[in-house]
Amino acid sequence: MYRDKIEELKKWKESSNRKPLIIRGARQVGKTWLMKEFGEKYYEKCAYINFDDNSRMNKLFEENFDLDRIIQGLKIESGVNIEPENTLIIFDEIQETPKALKALKYFYENANEYHVISAGSLLGVAIHSGTSFPVGKVDFLDLMPLSFFEFLNALNEKDLVELLKSNDFNMIDVFSSKLKDYLKIYYYVGGMPEVVNSYVQNKDLVEVRRIQKTLLEDYEQDFSKHAPNNIVPRIRQLWNNIPTQLAKENKKFIYGLVREGARAREYEIALSWLIDCGLIYQVNRVNNSKIPLSAYQDFSAFKLYLLDVGLLSAMSGIDAKTILEGNEIFNEFKGSLTEQYVLCQLKQCTNLDIFYWSADTGTAEVDFITQIGTNNVPIEVKASENLQAKSLKTFVQKYNTKINVRTSMSDYRKEDWLINIPLYSIGNIEKITQM
Repeated sequence: MYRDKIEELKKWKESSNRKPLIIRGARQVGKTWLMKEFGEKYYEKCAYINFDDNSRMNKLFEENFDLDRIIQGLKIESGVNIEPENTLIIFDEIQETPKALKALKYFYENANEYHVISAGSLLGVAIHSGTSFPVGKVDFLDLMPLSFFEFLNALNEKDLVELLKSNDFNMIDVFSSKLKDYLKIYYYVGGMPEVVNSYVQNKDLVEVRRIQKTLLEDYEQDFSKHAPNNIVPRIRQLWNNIPTQLAKENKKFIYGLVREGARAREYEIALSWLIDCGLIYQVNRVNNSKIPLSAYQDFSAFKLYLLDVGLLSAMSGIDAKTILEGNEIFNEFKGSLTEQYVLCQLKQCTNLDIFYWSADTGTAEVDFITQIGTNNVPIEVKASENLQAKSLKTFVQKYNTKINVRTSMSDYRKEDWLINIPLYSIGNIEKITQM
């Protein structure tokens, strides 16, 4: 399996101002695999230390931050003779030893010759729960499930990926039917590494769904194991309600659909917990199209998405036949699955900040809007080849935006005021809009 984030890790390794690196991401998105793969491929030696239920490491970092003593302890624990010029030091589940997290500051200030990379499944929760954190002394890398491009790579369709990234749409159109077939499979399988690996090995969609349901059960067990007892029921209510909310025509999150009479303040901590775990994405509404978009957020209006389109299809109970054959049941859910897919690709393939826009009167809504270069770019998502974009047209007439995107199952098309990007190419939106 290949992950695009390897390229960012290579740049981090060669950086003249390299800081200890923290990889953030939900459980089971492949953080441990990525760190080990990077160490094995790009360093002579790799010293791997797992802090989970590790009393020795608790004691090592408890006493003081004498880095010579800590390095000696890490050598003994990992069985690797750590040398700064050729060894990658990996701290896994670092949130289990908060003082190890704090020690990253001293690696940066006093021993920057060492290459230190770390990760933790609930690191976001730990950081926001009062753990002493080395602000400004670390770099971050966000890891998410496999993008559609990475999924194709895992299926050994490397030439197809290269073609997609070339933006040669005359040639891409030749293979559009093949890409659409793969896209439907991706809607079902998604990008969780264990799920993708199973599909690549066996092509068994029943087994795919079994693994997805196990992952969902593991996440729910995490709620009880790691979250404060008093908010666990609300975390579960929010989590299990997201597919229902996304199936609505107006996908703005409504607390009253979680529980009758519910208020935002009752669920604020539960919502933050799910976001900090990397399990959900929150997309806020903007009420303008000025730069920067972040200055025009309406924090009371937002949409929530899961971290993976395959997990959404599993939670929604959609079977493979429904997605692959596109029957009547799929017609009800394809809008939510497609919007979930597009959001994930924007998150996985770009570093763009994503919002959505709706008119104050509620008469028009654009699914997503982001800033690419000096332009705000609205994005209308269409699940099929229906090319009407009434809300997008309303938005363009109101704000006179220069670059406007519709993404659909149709082939690439550039019109006077609109670019239609095929859904399978949406991860390449930055290069396409700058062509």
